[in-house]
Amino acid sequence: MRGNQTSVTEFLLVGLLLSPRMRVLLFGIFFLLFTFTLLGNGIILGLISLDSRLHTPMYFFLSHLATVDIAYACNTVPQMLVNLLRPAQPISFVGCMTQTSLYLTFGGTECLLLVAMSYDRYVAICLPLRYSTIMSWRVCITLALTSWTFGVLPALVHMVLLLLLPFCGPQTVNHFFCELLAVLKLACADTHLNKVMVSAGALSILIGPVPAIVVSYSYILRAVLKIQSAEGRQKAFSTCSSHLCVVGLFYGTAMIMYIVPQHGDPQEQKKYLLLFHSLFNPMLNPLIYSLRNREVSAALRRRLEKMRSS
Repeated sequence: MRGNQTSVTEFLLVGLLLSPRMRVLLFGIFFLLFTFTLLGNGIILGLISLDSRLHTPMYFFLSHLATVDIAYACNTVPQMLVNLLRPAQPISFVGCMTQTSLYLTFGGTECLLLVAMSYDRYVAICLPLRYSTIMSWRVCITLALTSWTFGVLPALVHMVLLLLLPFCGPQTVNHFFCELLAVLKLACADTHLNKVMVSAGALSILIGPVPAIVVSYSYILRAVLKIQSAEGRQKAFSTCSSHLCVVGLFYGTAMIMYIVPQHGDPQEQKKYLLLFHSLFNPMLNPLIYSLRNREVSAALRRRLEKMRSS
C-alpha cells in the first residue's frame, strides 16, 4: 500500500478562488467568526460545568454538542484561514487523512447527538412523570457513548477504504480542507466502492434519524398544545424550537451536500456549503441556545453577577 503512495507525500489545498483583497477581508471576518465559535461553545461548556442547575440530561447532551462543535471547527477552519493568506498551501499525506477522518467522526457524532437530544425532549414533555426514571444518567451516558461510537466507526471504514487507494498524482485538492469526495478524485484507481459507501453512510446517518426526530416532535407538538399554562407552553416551545433550529441547520446543509443532486458546478457549490457547515453552524449553535433558552441565559447572568460581586 505504501509503495503506491510514495509519489504523493503531500497535497495542495486550492482553498477559495478569490482576489488577494477579498482574501484578506474574508480572513478577518472568518477569524472573528471562528473566535466567536470557540468563545460561545466554551461559555456553554463552562456554564454547564459550573452551574449545578444545568446538571440535567438536556445540558449533558448540549455539552457534548458544544465539544463536537469546537472540535469540528478546529479541524477545518485554521487550515482555511492559512489558505486565505497563503493560497495553495501544502498539507502532508498523513495530515490530510487525519483531517478527513476527524471531519467524518465529528459530523457523524453530531448527527446522532441531535437524535438523542430530540428523544430527551420527547420524554421531558410527553412523559414528565417518568422523566427521571427513563432519562437516568446511565441512559444518558449510554446514548452519548453510542453517538460517539457510531460517529467513529463509519469514519474508520471510510478511512481504511481511502488508505487502500493509490495516490500518484495530481495532488491538488479543490477544497479548503481534505474533504472526502475531493480527495477521492485524486486517487489513481477505481473509487466506485468508496463512493457507494459515502452514499450509503450519508443515507443511513442523515436520512435514517429524520423519521425518529419527526415522530418525536409530532408527539411533542401535540403535548405542548395541551398545556394549559401559557408560561409552561412558552417554555416548552423555547427549548424545543432551539433544538429544531440546530437540527434544521445541520441536517439541511448536510443533505444538500451529500444527498440532493447538484446542478452547475457541484464541486464549487459544495465547497461553499461546507464553508457554512464548518464555520457558521458551530458558531450559531451556542447563540441559538443562549438566546432562546432562559435557563442558559439565567445561568450566564448569575455567573456574571458573581464575577462582578467578587
